Amino acid sequence: MDVPLWLALLVVGWLGIKLVRPPWWLVILLLLGGYLIADSFLGPAVGSLIN
Repeated sequence: MDVPLWLALLVVGWLGIKLVRPPWWLVILLLLGGYLIADSFLGPAVGSLIN
């Protein structure tokens, strides 16, 4: 099952906001940081650590 990265980030952000109620700046920082890491040379390394 292929899920676009933007959709996965949107769902994770929405669930995090609804369940944990963190500050908005923290949510934006985590989502932007995750997106930038996924598109960088660190993406494969982080992916192998997660899997």
